[in-house]
Amino acid sequence: MSMDKYRGIIPAFYACYDEQGAVDPERVRALTRYLIEKGVKGLYVGGSSGECIYQSVAERKLTLENVMAEAKGKITIIAHVACNNTADSMELAAHAESLGVDAIAAIPPIYFHLPEHAIAKYWNDISSAAPNTDFVIYNIPQLAGVALTVSLLNEMQKNPRVVAVKNSSMPVQDIQMFRDQGVEVFNGPDEQLISGLAMGAIGGIGGTYAGMPQLFLKLWDLTQAGDLANGRILQNEICRIIYKMCSTRGNMYATIKAIIRKQGGPDVGGVRAPLANLVESDMAIVDECVDMIAQATAKYC
Repeated sequence: MSMDKYRGIIPAFYACYDEQGAVDPERVRALTRYLIEKGVKGLYVGGSSGECIYQSVAERKLTLENVMAEAKGKITIIAHVACNNTADSMELAAHAESLGVDAIAAIPPIYFHLPEHAIAKYWNDISSAAPNTDFVIYNIPQLAGVALTVSLLNEMQKNPRVVAVKNSSMPVQDIQMFRDQGVEVFNGPDEQLISGLAMGAIGGIGGTYAGMPQLFLKLWDLTQAGDLANGRILQNEICRIIYKMCSTRGNMYATIKAIIRKQGGPDVGGVRAPLANLVESDMAIVDECVDMIAQATAKYC
């Protein structure tokens, strides 16, 4: 099976809210159009950046429906469908398949520490609800509280729909370890995209990509051309921008949404409580981030 549709830069899609904090279909469509115009390979919808654990099943369906209304047939769409119970996750998986997404993805269940056989059943049950759709395992142990192991991956590889791992663990070694099992891997941590690609990742899925897509697209081009020297320089610039994004009192996703607005992109609102929205003193940092992105874009792109 060709994996070409997954190769490249895939921003994680942000939750889009109106002034009252409800999911706004038109803002979802506007952000989708904005990112398509930037030239990204695809979108990862309904994951951490999409504030999935703070949204209802209905809200997550509404978001994906409006992304697909703009994106279907134009770019690759991976829909994260995991909820903290199997039934809701299967409902979202079936819904995603009905819309024609390219793949579904899922973190493991959080809070209760389940044995590997129970995690495998959870993932396989989700996959069974979308029997004609690729499945991506989402490994993010620092948030989920459980890490993907080789033994669990081997068990999941009995499912022919499992095509890749979205690996957001910090050790780059994990990418090599999972690839040695014969599965493709997406790099997760934005701060180490060049390292993940050097270790053989098929592409990157990242939560800061949408705030500076041109920089990540350039980094992809440099690595594909084998120019790791200039790629390293650009990656370091990207990391400094990310550190600045994380220095606000508000949540990083609130910061990035404000950056997009300042760049002339769509207004997609703030973040949902208990995530913290920006305070007035954060706006100077937002402006600094916008300037840093503009300077790096002028210099490297």
